[in-house]
Amino acid sequence: MIRFIVLGFLLLCFGISDISKKEYRREYYDNGTLKAQGWKVGDSKEEFWKYFFSNGNIMEQGHYKMNVREGYWYFHDKNGKLEMEGHLKNGKKVKWWLFYDENEKVDHKCQLKNGIKNGYCLKYMDEELKSAEKYKNGKKIKEWFSFSGFKKENNLSDLK
Repeated sequence: MIRFIVLGFLLLCFGISDISKKEYRREYYDNGTLKAQGWKVGDSKEEFWKYFFSNGNIMEQGHYKMNVREGYWYFHDKNGKLEMEGHLKNGKKVKWWLFYDENEKVDHKCQLKNGIKNGYCLKYMDEELKSAEKYKNGKKIKEWFSFSGFKKENNLSDLK
């Protein structure tokens, strides 16, 4: 009986020390090119991670907390061009997200909550504001095509 208790304690201690071990990991495609790199604690992704397409271009990068995407993330297309960037909380899009066109200019930016539009969505063409929309729980409730009308009806401090 005493041996079992001691053995159980030793296993528990081993498990704790193994989990707290932080390692920098690299994952590779079958062709040998880098697929991903980042920190792991046990089996959990932590801190900064970077992912790559099989052609070597960056796919996405950002932080993890306990194996869940958290904080600011960047996403790219297969050619390495920036497609979107924004905040993640518990793995879901929150706050402001910026979406880019094929020339990597802001096409639109939206406020999101739990991955759905909730707040303002501003649309641009050639880096000029062309229209604005307001959403509540993913449903469009208003749209403006002039900045003066938009400014008159809204508290611009909401855009922060």
